[in-house]
Amino acid sequence: MKPGSDPSLADGCVDVEVAATLACLLEASAPKPGNVSPGRHFADSRYEDFLASAAAIGEPLAGAGTRGLGVTVRRAVEATARWVSSNTNLGIVLLLAPLARAALLRSSGASKRGASERAELRDALREVLGATTVDDAREVYEAIRLAAPGGLGRADAQDVANEPTVTLLEAMRLAADRDGIAREYATSFEVTFERAAPALDRARADGLSWDDAIVETFLTLLAAAPDTHVARRSGAAVAADVSGRARSVLDAGGVRSAAGRRAIEDLDRAIRNATHAANPGTTADLTAAAIFVVLLGGGWSAARPPA
Repeated sequence: MKPGSDPSLADGCVDVEVAATLACLLEASAPKPGNVSPGRHFADSRYEDFLASAAAIGEPLAGAGTRGLGVTVRRAVEATARWVSSNTNLGIVLLLAPLARAALLRSSGASKRGASERAELRDALREVLGATTVDDAREVYEAIRLAAPGGLGRADAQDVANEPTVTLLEAMRLAADRDGIAREYATSFEVTFERAAPALDRARADGLSWDDAIVETFLTLLAAAPDTHVARRSGAAVAADVSGRARSVLDAGGVRSAAGRRAIEDLDRAIRNATHAANPGTTADLTAAAIFVVLLGGGWSAARPPA
């Protein structure tokens, strides 16, 4: 890729690798309430761990077009585990891996006349998800066990502690009612394409910095639906309360006003504790997926605010 050019889908695997890494770096660096960011760490993971994780997954995702989806997920989680000892990016990997595969397959195929790049990407994503196999599910189950996410619990059918007997997409559909990442698989990434990426587009078009645009996108998603990670760790009532607090922050102006920024800090203090059980981690993962989609479409330079 030439200096100054747009990192779009047409440039292939190099841009998938860079866009994936950059999406993770941007997401981790934005001061989202209740999440790790510069100067705000968890007991078991620091901001630097998220930087290392971002760097680790670039190469596995760059090869997503040449191997099965499940293998890519497992390799990305294994690569992360060589650098960090806690689960920093399982949800992000599960979201970015099919997007990366779709982007690579789309860039090597014929474009659809009259379709936008983003619409083509989502069409390719549907094909990737529809083509998943039992082997993909088996590889993803192995990756989940390796990452050992908190609050996972047990499922009545196709539990990750056992060997799957259905395709990855079918397994995700079974979990869609209780997990926001699985719900994205079941809906062809409805939140990512229909809510999150458009929110990020608007924020950047309005001249917000990447940090502010990402925080606003995160709050928009959190206000719209309770975070399933919070629900698993702390219960539905706490998840609903956190979501309501996010709506109040946006009503106060969010990143666009002094009162809104104070409300963001208040929200962070209210949900941050030693166990980080109210951490809206799934919402952060969905935000990362939106950043990746926007970057794949050339969004890095499309709406750059003046210095």
